[in-house]
Amino acid sequence: MIEMPPLQFAEVNGIRMGYYEAGPRTDAPPVVLCHGWPEMAFSWRHQIKALAEAGIRVIAPDQRGYGATDRPEKVEDYDIEHLTGDLIGLLDHLKIDKAVFVGHDWGGFIVWQMPLRYIDRVAGVVGVNTPHTDRAPIDPLLIYRKRFGDSMYIVQFQDPAREPDRIFAGHVDKTFDFFMRKPMPRKAPAAPGATEQAASPTAGIGASPKTNLAFPQMVAGYDPARDPRPKILSDDEKQVFVDAFQTSGFTGGINWYRNMSRNWERAAGLDHTVRVPALMIMAENDAVLPPSAADGMEKIVPDLEKYLVKGSGHWTQQEKPDEVSAKLIEWRRRRFG
Repeated sequence: MIEMPPLQFAEVNGIRMGYYEAGPRTDAPPVVLCHGWPEMAFSWRHQIKALAEAGIRVIAPDQRGYGATDRPEKVEDYDIEHLTGDLIGLLDHLKIDKAVFVGHDWGGFIVWQMPLRYIDRVAGVVGVNTPHTDRAPIDPLLIYRKRFGDSMYIVQFQDPAREPDRIFAGHVDKTFDFFMRKPMPRKAPAAPGATEQAASPTAGIGASPKTNLAFPQMVAGYDPARDPRPKILSDDEKQVFVDAFQTSGFTGGINWYRNMSRNWERAAGLDHTVRVPALMIMAENDAVLPPSAADGMEKIVPDLEKYLVKGSGHWTQQEKPDEVSAKLIEWRRRRFG
């Protein structure tokens, strides 16, 4: 198993953030890796090692609510303004002027927001699976509820009684057995409404297009012994996730979803054009964030390159680590020296 660099801490934006750093401190602009749900900085272990060995300075935080980082109580403390502000606070702590921000899943949504809010601190952006879109015409939660019903996991996550949090916390081992799998080969197209889903961050697996995306109930009733999908994680790697989430629980990460309506409301009037060099890494077999979700991105990301990782499902940087790392290194060197 790849070892992480030493865990460090920074006081940023009102919280104590755990982060990992590798590579030469003289390298600029550094690369900041932002994870999704239900993940943490460990999800980038392959890229941390590869980028550092290539002479690139790389930083990977456990973001607000995850891993070694603080978990505030208030739901509103997990809105997009706090999540982007945390990353700026980390740059300030490390005395970094500008960085390239790379994000997967929810982390992708955050990094696309960085140049909209902090253009002077962003050298470039890379989205892994998560595309950048313009502001949705209506509250995304209304889209999800209409398309998938009340059982769809993002809709369930709005439950103030936090029942989904308790389901995952009661089945931590099964949660990671369920999610961290490669998809089965798909003959059918991606789920109807996948593009609408991509208007906001989601977590995905190689689920059947017919699924209702009721992830809490799917985990509760899940039998790993009957799952034909190949595992992504070794037993030791899975245990890292299990140990972390047994300590942290899932509420911090789910609180990101509980701010989706708030984020949408507060984005009114925000120019969604990304005015920095950008790379979109797409995964051929991601059922929830398919490559088609990135169609038309060029309209609001003028300096955009796209790259397709074939044969990968949602957990692309862990499923195809060498290919993702190689593309990040190549693009970073070509665009920034």
